[in-house]
Amino acid sequence: MSTASKGATPGFLVWRLSMKWRVAVDRAVAPLGLTHAQYSLVASLYGMQRSGLRPSQRHLADHTGLEALYVSKLARALESAGLVERTRDPRDPRAVQLALTEQGREVTRRAIKVVHGLLEQLLEPLGGLDSARAREFSRDLVTLLDTPLAPVPASEHEKEQS
Repeated sequence: MSTASKGATPGFLVWRLSMKWRVAVDRAVAPLGLTHAQYSLVASLYGMQRSGLRPSQRHLADHTGLEALYVSKLARALESAGLVERTRDPRDPRAVQLALTEQGREVTRRAIKVVHGLLEQLLEPLGGLDSARAREFSRDLVTLLDTPLAPVPASEHEKEQS
């Protein structure tokens, strides 16, 4: 355990791990012209398209946990790079559907391989990606992600500040 992690709260450790992962993915996909956030979008879109879906920006935002406005910004940048097509949803003219272009699918396939290699490295201390410990870790993460957080009431926040 690193000295920075001794006595750390679970929240701090989750934050540190997410930052370590974000930086590693950013560096790994940069040669492909992607950022970590763009990778999250195109990899999710790739999986959805393989399942026969053509998701809206809103659906993709809900899936990735990114803000809808940020997904819109990322999608426009990916469209400019020739990786994504944005079209109006024929069932809802306010909605924008996203699809990977052929170039987008190729770049995404390459990025997925790179990130999968990183995931293997990250989970090696738990016995690797297919180990029982890694599966348990994934279940624990899903449990935490699926648990809604109640907002802190303003009165509680004011008490802390006084």
